[in-house]
Amino acid sequence: MRYYLVAGEASGDLHGANLMRAIKQQDAAAEFRFFGGDKMLAEGGVLAKHYRDMSFMGFVEVLANLRTIFRNLAACKNDLVAYRPDVLVLIDFPGFNLKIAKFAKEQGIPVCFYISPKVWAWNQKRVLNIKKVVDRMFCILPFEVEFYKSWGMEVTYVGNPLLDAVAGFSADLRFAEKQGLAGKKIIALLPGSRRQEIERLLPDMLAVSDRFPEYLFVVAGAPDFDESYYRTVAGSRRFEIVYNNTYNLLAVAHAAVVASGTATLETAIFKVPQVVVYKGSAISVAIARLLVKIRFISLVNLIADRKIVPELIQEDCNPTHIETELRALMAGAGRNDQLTGYEELAEKLGLPGASGRAAAGIIATAAAK
Repeated sequence: MRYYLVAGEASGDLHGANLMRAIKQQDAAAEFRFFGGDKMLAEGGVLAKHYRDMSFMGFVEVLANLRTIFRNLAACKNDLVAYRPDVLVLIDFPGFNLKIAKFAKEQGIPVCFYISPKVWAWNQKRVLNIKKVVDRMFCILPFEVEFYKSWGMEVTYVGNPLLDAVAGFSADLRFAEKQGLAGKKIIALLPGSRRQEIERLLPDMLAVSDRFPEYLFVVAGAPDFDESYYRTVAGSRRFEIVYNNTYNLLAVAHAAVVASGTATLETAIFKVPQVVVYKGSAISVAIARLLVKIRFISLVNLIADRKIVPELIQEDCNPTHIETELRALMAGAGRNDQLTGYEELAEKLGLPGASGRAAAGIIATAAAK
């Protein structure tokens, strides 16, 4: 069967690649066309547009790039009609993907949504629209099932695909040696994959490096930015950088400072104590504080429904607070409490296999059209 997938950011590319691999295991004749990235491309099929041209963070940034977003929407609609897949698979990225879902529904193309939009965070009435345009929703957060049920929508909980990604990872035992990190105590820095994130967060992350002289700060570089870019953003601060090795970096890290997003959950699965940070434009954050109705921003705390990892947001995201929280994780009660919280989180996440379970549901939806 023919599958059209849309992923608009790095995390979606990762989950899309794992999903494609699982679909191929259950449908040997599967053909793919997609908006995505390098990981999805490695699984085969045709890349119609790379996510690097699609991902904008925050209300202000979206408004500033509306022309590009509308061009991308038009391109996706035209490409979808030309390809006529057996099923459309939308991966997170709701601002874009729900518009594509509505269009596909009008064209008679079955729509599966993998990784639910975070409608529980704000404007919950969006569920009513989702019910109209999505044939099957696959959720990866356990509390989402009851949330959707309260709005009269049945969804399928498949577990978290990050467990699949980590379960399929084999650590390179010579990673530290190859990267010139052998014998070093490492603090991993994960500043995100978007330019706005990196430029807002990395300077504050690295501003504390001189206060931890016994540790080496190592940045997980995003593939779209070369080392010279990171050096320019960081100024004179000392750090090392690695590419395409985030999991190997987490496997050897003593602690981490992580941009809010998927990486916080990955860091927790690797059981690395972390400080979660986030900064947006002043206007975007002000709007978010008015609209968003959740207690936490990190996936770790959201899933646990309690504070396991510290969250430094906006004005609290500064070198002084980062140093304080990081020191608390070096040893002792602060470190032990977070690691205990990770065990609780693991129980809630369950077992790997999300990609396979979602693939089975997507194939069934396509076959039933």
